[in-house]
Amino acid sequence: MQADSVVLIPTYNEIENIEKIILAVLELPKAFHVLIIDDGSPDGTAAVVKNMMQSYPEQIFILERQGKQGLGTAYICGFKWAIEHQYEYIFEMDADFSHNPKDLLRLYAACAEQGASLAIGSRYVSGVNVVNWPIGRVLMSYFASYYVRLITGMNIKDTTAGFKCYRSEVLKTIDLDAIQFKGYAFQIEMKFTTYQYGFKIVEVPIIFVNRVLGTSKMSSGIFGEAIFGVIRMKMKSWFKTYPKKTR
Repeated sequence: MQADSVVLIPTYNEIENIEKIILAVLELPKAFHVLIIDDGSPDGTAAVVKNMMQSYPEQIFILERQGKQGLGTAYICGFKWAIEHQYEYIFEMDADFSHNPKDLLRLYAACAEQGASLAIGSRYVSGVNVVNWPIGRVLMSYFASYYVRLITGMNIKDTTAGFKCYRSEVLKTIDLDAIQFKGYAFQIEMKFTTYQYGFKIVEVPIIFVNRVLGTSKMSSGIFGEAIFGVIRMKMKSWFKTYPKKTR
């Protein structure tokens, strides 16, 4: 089955969610392919995916890596695979249903119909749309985004969002091997680089729901990378040229 869109889902110990999330994507009225990037999950996540591939050989794919190598490197592996396989729209999405698969359609429309080069599923563009997070984590995330806006100058409300759609042109333009952050700040660096090149960025309001099954991979160290890394990222940008794109 031909599709112009692929959804990248990095996984580590997501056996409770993985089959359900893949089926939720495949059951959408638009055709999406799914690429799982699994970092050697000891719980058998990859085995579940490979079993599903027997039923959906042209829609589900997997990249298996040895051990936890970081969210950023997982996505970069996925981006390179998607470019090689000539997808036009390349999505990032979590495996735990914190991102509603139905919102893929809205992100796709923002790029394919409304001309965005990057569509962000935004928790904060229309208030604070987060469900089942402790108030401390909501505040930390919200003010982290505010801090990033302040340092970088990006007019993006949800700078740390991980639910996104890129047009392939963006990922072909960015030197993916030069992206430095591997954890939480990876999302910031990718948005900032897209912004620096002048691509059109649109925020699509979503409701983010904290995971019900499985274990969160978030840690205070990940936030630390974002807080201190953003200043270094901004300073380095002063010495780099970003040819502006017309989109």
